[in-house]
Amino acid sequence: MESRNPAFRGNAFGQQAGGYGAPSTQQMQNMYDAPSYAPPATRPMTIDDVVVRGFLTLATLVVTAALSWVLIPTELALPVLAVAIVAQLGIWAFITFGRKANAPLVLAFAAVYGVLVGIISHAYNDVYHGVVFQAVIGTALAFGAMLAVYSLRIIRVTPKFTKFVIAAGLAMVGLMLINLVVQIFGPDSGIGIRDPGNPLAYVFSVAAILLGCFFLLLDFDSVEKGVQAGAPEKFAWYCAFGLVLSLVWIYLELLRFLSYFSGRD
Repeated sequence: MESRNPAFRGNAFGQQAGGYGAPSTQQMQNMYDAPSYAPPATRPMTIDDVVVRGFLTLATLVVTAALSWVLIPTELALPVLAVAIVAQLGIWAFITFGRKANAPLVLAFAAVYGVLVGIISHAYNDVYHGVVFQAVIGTALAFGAMLAVYSLRIIRVTPKFTKFVIAAGLAMVGLMLINLVVQIFGPDSGIGIRDPGNPLAYVFSVAAILLGCFFLLLDFDSVEKGVQAGAPEKFAWYCAFGLVLSLVWIYLELLRFLSYFSGRD
């Protein structure tokens, strides 16, 4: 009786191999025509990814800030600060304009930025004792408040709002650079935006703190849209980078603003 299994029909080898016959010519052709193996696509980013990477980035910054506070002597503070500023700006530019945010780059940026933050914080605390703790608490409160504002949609992040915040940020950085140049080549007070005795300094600091809070709203919006769009997991590092930038901006501006009301030690 002829077997109904095509692998056996007219194939002595198939009968000897218990039904596992050699593939036919058509089967071989189908194997060659099949697409090559494609690795699974990168899984999409989640909120948890941003939280974990944001925590790692912020923790790296805090650790290096604490170490620089304790280990860097006063006489070396300015040279180390200058090197940290140059290195931080270089890594920031590479991540921002190169659009290449990954774990080594973002954590390296956080480590260098932490040195800068630690030296500045130590200098302020030596003159205005306790102001660093107040600035840390204020930054945490600002983060919580902006998260609530964004979640409740009290302020909606629209394209128009985004353009306004970015333009205001560029204008503020420009004013800071002009003030620095004037301080170098002119009066120590510059154009007055950082002079504690000038009312303009108070207005500028408040505006800078509010701008940092607005940048946090842009960061939250970027995270939400990234998750909704199914952005790749590595985009979480870019989100963490932006969040830490905004938090440090708020912290440094709070540090300066609070120093205006603190007595010198």
